[in-house]
Amino acid sequence: MPSMLDAVVVGAGPNGLTAAVELARRGFAVEVFEAKETIGGGSRTEELTLPGFRHDPCSAVHPLGIGSPAFGAMPLARHGLAWLQPELALAHPFPDGSAAVLTRSVGESAMSLGAQDAGAYRRTVAPYVGHWDTLAEDFLRTPWDGLPRDPYRWTRFGLDALPPATLLARRFRGAKARGLIAGLAAHAIAPTSGIATSGIALLFALAAHEKGWPVPRGGSQAISDALASYLREQGGTIRTGTEVRRLDELPPARAYIFDTSPTALARIAGLGSAYRGYRYGASCFKIDYALSGPVPWTAEEARRAGTVHVGPTAGEIDRALHAAVEGRDPSVPFLITAQPSVVDPSRAPEGRHVFWVYGHVPAGWEGDATDVIERQLERFAPGFRDLVLARATAGPPQLAARNANYVGGDIASGAFAGLQTVIRPKLARVPYATAHPAVFLCSSATPPGPGVHGMSGHHAAKAVWRRLRAA
Repeated sequence: MPSMLDAVVVGAGPNGLTAAVELARRGFAVEVFEAKETIGGGSRTEELTLPGFRHDPCSAVHPLGIGSPAFGAMPLARHGLAWLQPELALAHPFPDGSAAVLTRSVGESAMSLGAQDAGAYRRTVAPYVGHWDTLAEDFLRTPWDGLPRDPYRWTRFGLDALPPATLLARRFRGAKARGLIAGLAAHAIAPTSGIATSGIALLFALAAHEKGWPVPRGGSQAISDALASYLREQGGTIRTGTEVRRLDELPPARAYIFDTSPTALARIAGLGSAYRGYRYGASCFKIDYALSGPVPWTAEEARRAGTVHVGPTAGEIDRALHAAVEGRDPSVPFLITAQPSVVDPSRAPEGRHVFWVYGHVPAGWEGDATDVIERQLERFAPGFRDLVLARATAGPPQLAARNANYVGGDIASGAFAGLQTVIRPKLARVPYATAHPAVFLCSSATPPGPGVHGMSGHHAAKAVWRRLRAA
């Protein structure tokens, strides 16, 4: 091993591993330190309930993973990553037993919204369909990092993306389209009246048409394992079970890259109040189920979808998000659910299923949302509770204990509110750099934000190698 490493990465989540890979493949000597005994961060798979049931404690479905420019440039398939596409990317069921759907077909998706809104949906996505690769590169980054690859679509998408999703929903007349848009925007874990929530909704819809919403065979751990395998092939090393409390506990290196919360980085690197203004957002209450059979959705489409959004109207969805952000107990939660075993039978014993669901709750909330979540599920899948063999629940305190980056249980590593929606973690030309010239941040708190796509790690690595080459 060289006397001094080129880079040390703290945190073996997807962004930390991506940053390490990007540097190692360019010939830099890299070592990764992970506090947990296993790698993965928000991309891991564990037997949380019963033997043979493999659950994803954090992320489960990965439209931005399969669509990531960073992952696309790596031979991850050779390292065991296989994407499995459900028949339908998303179903959004309604009380009458029908459902809006997102599929690879824009026409099929549009028609599921009803005749009055099919044309409006086609017109909304038409300018961008077929241009995912440039859109992803132009938007999964810091907006001011050089010229966009496709200036026309970058400008047009920007104008569509910046308004709140409530404004985007006004293009549609029916409750189905408005519910679908609100459900997509809710992935930001912020009210749909917030800035740039239209962009979240549009990006997820386009991902469904262009790349699908797949699950990795075997679970989300497969993404982390493939990145780690590729890193080792490039000469990088990973040390697990090593918690870092101070910078001087790490080996000498020319650069230190943190896949941590800004709060933890400031504490470890001695940066004082550098991120005092950074705000964390609402949390969620997560349940992983072992089921004796498939979820008995009333809507037939929901039985074929990898992801199911549960919340019939835009108003109900927005009220649930407002309650979480404003600190109120959940009463009728909006649910984001995933059923990986619909497309990946290896996730559960034969004939059995795993099911993944969360509803939004206030940061740090210590209550139990199991009953309100299951009451909401029963509205759209009567008899669901009869199938439950076991459940593993995690509220904000458990989520924060499981992953130190989830401050207060915030799985987005920072609130989508006001200017912080587009400027994370603070206003800076290079948001990955810090006041310490050798210390960098690469977590979901940096652009482009949350999701298992590795793009924060990719851009942080770019900032590091520019500095290392200039030194």
